[in-house]
Amino acid sequence: MNRKIKVMHTEWSDGWGGQEIRIISEMEGVRTEGVDVVLACKEGSQIKEKAIEKGFKVFVLPFRGNTDLKTLYGLYRIIKVNKVSIVNTHSGKDTWVGGIAAKLAGVKFIRTRHLSNDIRASRLNFINEMADYIFTTGESIRDRMVEYNRINAEKIESIPTGIDDDIFNPDLYDRDESRKKLGIKNDELAIGIVAVLRAFKRHDRFVELVEKIADSNKGKKIKFFIAGDGPQRQAIESKIDDLGLGQYITCLGHVKDVPVLLAALDVFILTSDSKEGVPQSVMQALLMKKAVITTDSGSTGDLHKNSNFILVDRNDTEEMYLKLNRLINSNDEIERYSNNARSYVCDNFSHRIMIKKIMTVYEKLNE
Repeated sequence: MNRKIKVMHTEWSDGWGGQEIRIISEMEGVRTEGVDVVLACKEGSQIKEKAIEKGFKVFVLPFRGNTDLKTLYGLYRIIKVNKVSIVNTHSGKDTWVGGIAAKLAGVKFIRTRHLSNDIRASRLNFINEMADYIFTTGESIRDRMVEYNRINAEKIESIPTGIDDDIFNPDLYDRDESRKKLGIKNDELAIGIVAVLRAFKRHDRFVELVEKIADSNKGKKIKFFIAGDGPQRQAIESKIDDLGLGQYITCLGHVKDVPVLLAALDVFILTSDSKEGVPQSVMQALLMKKAVITTDSGSTGDLHKNSNFILVDRNDTEEMYLKLNRLINSNDEIERYSNNARSYVCDNFSHRIMIKKIMTVYEKLNE
């Protein structure tokens, strides 16, 4: 019989976005399977507060860089004292110190790669090759790491972030009530984006798209919503003001109850040009049976099956405009995509499936 699995996740980032949400979601999921889970992170990080809120034990270390000896030794001590059997790292800086600490302590090391941009292929960037196993959040990320980073194909697997289809279920939300909360009238079309306000999400393109749509659909009642917060907030709000689009776009900031927001929308958009794994917001929108238009960034295409949404080139802003304009002018098209949206994601990208795949790897490494 296997010894008890105890996993320590490490995270250098102090932000709160898809990556950090994935970590907490994964920790909660494997805990229900009997795994003991702890987190090591920086002081002042948002993930620290979320983990404590969820009842996880948290260790705070500096995570100053790849060669931060204080953090490396601290992680080594945590592993030994707490009898950690698997270290799961996430960002670049914590992967170096976390991975080396795991190896020095003689325990297994899993590296999760969340972003789709290429990792430097230099032989000096060897830390990923040291991992006992690698999770990626999309097939394209996995393929690139095998091809360019010398990763053994048998030790790397795409496990996209699973979404709880019991929460993101349109049958649980009243559309009219959800729209009232956002001030959307029955005869208005609601279009929105849900994403952390980071540069690669390209909210600037979303704003420019709104300008173009507003100009070509004068007289139509359309409202646009930006849900999310982050380092680009001031720049995006300034761009909206500069273009005089305040009457069309509402910036909601961080939204806690995302299903309610999605229930109120008619069309969901994502404008990213890089770094995506399989984007959680797109999965959420599809599960909520929304008509979706998104760029083919990272592994977004993994979700595309049987015309369940509209996928456009990540740099083709004109195509996105044309596709959105067509939806705006065709209720039948919106309904068709809505009807096709949920089933494929539900069957292949649910939270249950993610946890099942992760547990299979944990159990294998813990033999």
